[in-house]
Amino acid sequence: MDYDFKTKLAAEREKVEDLFEYEGCKVGRGTYGHVYKAKRKDGKDEKEYALKQIEGTGISMSACREIALLRELKHPNVIALQKVFLSHSDRKVWLLFDYAEHDLWHIIKFHRASKANKKPMQLPRGMVKSLLYQILDGIHYLHANWVLHRDLKPANILVMGEGPERGRVKIADMGFARLFNSPLKPLADLDPVVVTFWYRAPELLLGARHYTKAIDIWAIGCIFAELLTSEPIFHCRQEDIKTSNPFHHDQLDRIFSVMGFPADKDWEDIRKMPEYPTLQKDFRRTTYANSSLIKYMEKHKVKPDSKVFLLLQKLLTMDPTKRITSEQALQDPYFLEDPLPTSDVFAGCQIPYPKREFLNEDEPEEKTEKVNRVSSPRPCLPDQGPSPMIAQFGRAASCRKSLGGSKLIPFKNG
Repeated sequence: MDYDFKTKLAAEREKVEDLFEYEGCKVGRGTYGHVYKAKRKDGKDEKEYALKQIEGTGISMSACREIALLRELKHPNVIALQKVFLSHSDRKVWLLFDYAEHDLWHIIKFHRASKANKKPMQLPRGMVKSLLYQILDGIHYLHANWVLHRDLKPANILVMGEGPERGRVKIADMGFARLFNSPLKPLADLDPVVVTFWYRAPELLLGARHYTKAIDIWAIGCIFAELLTSEPIFHCRQEDIKTSNPFHHDQLDRIFSVMGFPADKDWEDIRKMPEYPTLQKDFRRTTYANSSLIKYMEKHKVKPDSKVFLLLQKLLTMDPTKRITSEQALQDPYFLEDPLPTSDVFAGCQIPYPKREFLNEDEPEEKTEKVNRVSSPRPCLPDQGPSPMIAQFGRAASCRKSLGGSKLIPFKNG
């Protein structure tokens, strides 16, 4: 390429530092970079933005994947990528998103702290229902468009603060998302461990070589239980996780301690799981004879005959082939009883949750727990456009059209 042309092109390229004020406004970390709260310097609008700076030089495969997917996906409950900035001088890449003031990690933490201070304040049941409905609606759209999220957890469920989209859920952090072009697809040998441990489906812990949309549904069930109780349902010690081996004894023990050991009739294909011999060797069914989801939720005052419990049970079904789908969940009777889900999860009340605090540049974000992933992303250069696979599958019709115009429950406004 002609040197003068390259120089002119570089000079004309928009630069993040010229357009946005963000210094000293770090609010967190994503899968692969820092996140800043930003405003336009020229004052053209008063909107607040989230600027994600990708760490290192160039972009990891995880970042490439997120950028490519976000350029294709358009749904009210999936975070929208506004723009990508690439600095050729230092090879830094920035992603511009709308700013969400809250996320479920901080919201649940707020309510957990109220319990610890002997002034328990549960999430309002109407708010829980609205949050769950919007999460399911966003995931329904992703699944209908051949995308698995694979890393759903409270920190990745954003909620918009005051403004035109007040109380709107935004599913974020697509760094581990994958396209799939059939109901089953082999797990890549180089990427055997996905999804934060507490929200990981049992089939993954047992070494499943195929994954389906059901892994996202299990994670949503875990989030639902956490919204109802303010406690992670499958909390497990994570300090010792240093291997890419999917089998994790302590995490399975925690699941069985809550759910009970799966009976053969409830999960017929469990014997086909690669780690089933290890399961037989390390676990005894009788150890969990008195454990059940009913007993666990009754401790948190959720009745076993309530619609809320019955839906939770369907989301946390051990056998992935019997686990409810997002489409089925959206049609569940739980969403038909009062209070109906609303497009503003804070409807009818002031937002009690504090705004995000700014972090020092060297300060790690508190919610990046001693996790849980084994990953060595390979560097690559950003694509000029979406991959052929995304072009082929990502432009599927919206979820409602893809699924034959299924009638979903309408939002109650306000």
